[in-house]
Amino acid sequence: MSKPFRVAVAGLGTVGAGVVKILEDNKDVITKRAGRPVEVVGIMARDKTKDRGIDVSKYKWSETLEEFLNNDVDCVAEMIGGSEGIAKDCVEGALSSGKHVVTANKALLAHHGAALSALAETGKVQINFEAAVGGGIPIIKSLREGLAANKIKSVIDILNGTCNYILTEMQQTGRDFADVLKEAQEKGYAEADPTFDVDGIDTAHKIALLTSIAFGVKPDIDHMEINGIRNITAEDLVHAEELGYKIKLFGICKNINGKLVKSVEPCLVPLGSTISAVDGVLNAVNIEGDFVGTSLSVGFGAGQNATASAVVADIIDLARGNEIPTFGVPANDLVDADWGDVGDSVSRFYVRLVVVDKPGVLAEISAIMRDNNVSMEAVLQRGEDDENVPVSVVITSHLVKQSNIVKALDLIAQKQNLSESPCLMRIESV
Repeated sequence: MSKPFRVAVAGLGTVGAGVVKILEDNKDVITKRAGRPVEVVGIMARDKTKDRGIDVSKYKWSETLEEFLNNDVDCVAEMIGGSEGIAKDCVEGALSSGKHVVTANKALLAHHGAALSALAETGKVQINFEAAVGGGIPIIKSLREGLAANKIKSVIDILNGTCNYILTEMQQTGRDFADVLKEAQEKGYAEADPTFDVDGIDTAHKIALLTSIAFGVKPDIDHMEINGIRNITAEDLVHAEELGYKIKLFGICKNINGKLVKSVEPCLVPLGSTISAVDGVLNAVNIEGDFVGTSLSVGFGAGQNATASAVVADIIDLARGNEIPTFGVPANDLVDADWGDVGDSVSRFYVRLVVVDKPGVLAEISAIMRDNNVSMEAVLQRGEDDENVPVSVVITSHLVKQSNIVKALDLIAQKQNLSESPCLMRIESV
């Protein structure tokens, strides 16, 4: 039998423990598929006494990172998380000492992916990170390998199950954001501090990685507008449904006239479209290529089993000897992207304004829109008899340059006594 492929696991949280469990429980099938045994020979975590549902006594336990990196292994599975600190030190140390790395750490790669990719190639080793994006959806493999013959036109994705769950529950029950967020935390779908999820940062890390593979550019977390779902109201979801849409949090990157435009933002998508039916904690990635057309992948994006399964699949690839550059092309071929301004993009938009209901308000709003080349498609107004009670005016636009409609809303805010800031969301026909 071939020499075993030796793995050391750093971090025994939910995913790390899941990795060890899969390698133990599915040892026979993994050996057949890898062409040789895959063995865990070392582990490192904070607390040796914690019950993780696995027997850690059979593995060499390292108390320090230096001791851990001195293990005689072929691959380090980094399950610590975070863009800096021990996770970064662990990955850099492993690569520098000629060890392959498998990681689920999207933040680390979004911030340092280009440098780590170059370090891996210098050491003639690889970084695999299927679990970092989409969990149980093999989207990294799809982009790096299955769609390698295509020039990619766009990537549009739902990549945060917490946000998708919250928006689904709000839409189905009519409850507000704060109420559903609390429930998501109680069910374990949202962290005690949900900032990374609901403010779009988690999705931003993931779309940065997909953008790198899709377009051959260095991972970049900075050239991106990031907007989460905190300001989406139950009223927005009701209005969207009336107009024939659902609201989803998207990570988006498009090639528009040779420039890449990237964002994270809540968008309206048509009811009846396939991606609108991706509800709850599910994830989805929609990729458009020049020859393949549109490819949509759907699955569980998080959780112990889905994420650990992706990690082990990456380990099996390495044990087989499959070699592919981290981001699909050699590190030296990754370029700094020519980033476009999202304000120059052209789309249809949804607008909600909360105004005092008095004569002439709608006419003035219409005039400002017209003067800024914004053509209105539909208008919904939910009025009250009392002129002192603020009401919602909901507008959908025809195709318009984003900077034009943003300018119009700024002028409306100056001229009208708005009860809250205007709500603006893109309409995507995915």
